[in-house]
Parts: sequence; structure tokens; C-alpha cells
Amino acid sequence: MMKTLLVRGMLAGLIAGVLAFGFAYAFGEPSVNAAIGLEESAGHTHSPDAAPAQEHEEELVPRDIQSTVGLLTGVLVYGVAIGGLLSLGFAFAQGRLGSLRPRVTALLLTAGAFAVVFLVPFLKYPANPPAVGQPGTIGSRTELYFGFVAVSLLAGILATVFGRKLADRLGAWNGFLLAAAGYLVVIGVVAWLMPVVDEVPASFPASTLWSFRTASVGTQLTLWLALGLAFGAFAEKALNRKAAVTA
Repeated sequence: MMKTLLVRGMLAGLIAGVLAFGFAYAFGEPSVNAAIGLEESAGHTHSPDAAPAQEHEEELVPRDIQSTVGLLTGVLVYGVAIGGLLSLGFAFAQGRLGSLRPRVTALLLTAGAFAVVFLVPFLKYPANPPAVGQPGTIGSRTELYFGFVAVSLLAGILATVFGRKLADRLGAWNGFLLAAAGYLVVIGVVAWLMPVVDEVPASFPASTLWSFRTASVGTQLTLWLALGLAFGAFAEKALNRKAAVTA
């Protein structure tokens, strides 16, 4: 059954990746193109004496490939990987969260993972379009972001484990509230302690930044929602079929 769930999770991730790519291409690429235009115009403004060879230096990967095949490949790989991990988490969680239907378990697990892995870290370190951020701080910013993701994920797992134990003693609702409150307290303290990163130039258009960040959230929301719905349907069908065979 584990192999069956894993395959279905990866298939659901593939479907979710296609839908997320459509959203990202339609709503995210315009703001990326606008930011790249600003970056190029700023480069010409600050370097009026640049040599022609430098001005017309070709990109290693053309922009039209980045925004189509490159974007699609990255989103599909991400979706398949997340789908596989979700199936592993589902295999562990199913039956341990009460007598919930498989698709309900899948949706709850996906919603929790979306919040812990993406939404909470995004609120601390939101994504930035091209022309935002200093090249010399890319490494440190990446380390801070993934470090915060790791802390959020660990706090989320611990909150789930202790929440399940509290639910046995205090009831499901009280256990959930206490676990959620514990997670928020821990992640709030960590967010307060971790450095603030704000490298958005004062001249950068607020509308472009807003469009890019809302598109980033929308792309992730599309992927995770589609993943939860698709995998929930696949998992429930597989488990029902297994139950029918063993009955």
C-alpha cells in the first residue's frame, strides 16, 4: 500500500504542478518581466559608458525559455517531490487523527503543510522579484529562509504530536487549540529573534512588488490545494479498494 500511495502522491503532485504552472505563467510572469525591465533600465542608467559587448551580452538561458520550459520543469519537479512527501506523511497520519475519511485527512495534512512549510516562512521572509536584493547577500538570505522553514516544520511536527496526546486527555478541539497556540508562540519567538531582511529599494514600484508576492502566494496555494484534493481522491479510492478486497 505504501508504494501505491507514493505513486498516487507523485501523480497528484504532477497534476498540481501543471495547474500551478498555469497560474504562475498567467499572473506571476508579468510582474517578473516588469521587474527585469526595471533592472535593465537601472543598469543602463548607472552604466552609460558600458561597452556594446557588455550591453548585448546574451543570457545563458533565454528569457522565453526561463518563463516557459524552465518554469514548467521547476514547478513539476517541486510538485512531484511535495506529492511524494505528502503521501509519506499521509501513510503515517491516516488513522491517527481519529476516524476521518482519507480525503479529509489528506486535506488537513496538506493545509497544515502549506501553512508550516510555505505561508509562515513567507510572512517572515517574503519572496522578492528580480532587481530586489543585493547580490552579495544571496547566500545569507537563502540560509535564513531555509533555516526558518526547518524551524517551522519541526515546530509543526512537535505541535501535531503533542496536540494528538492533548486531544486524548482534553478533547480534540482543546487539543488542537493548545497545539496551535504552542506552535504560534514558538514560531513567533523564533521570528522575533531571527534577523530582518529588507533590501527593497525605495524607488521600486510598490504595485510590482505586490503583484509578484500575491502571485507567489497564489501559485503555492494553487499547487497545495490541487495536491490535497487530487491526492485525497486517489488515496480514498485506493484504501476503499483495499478494504473491499480484504473484506
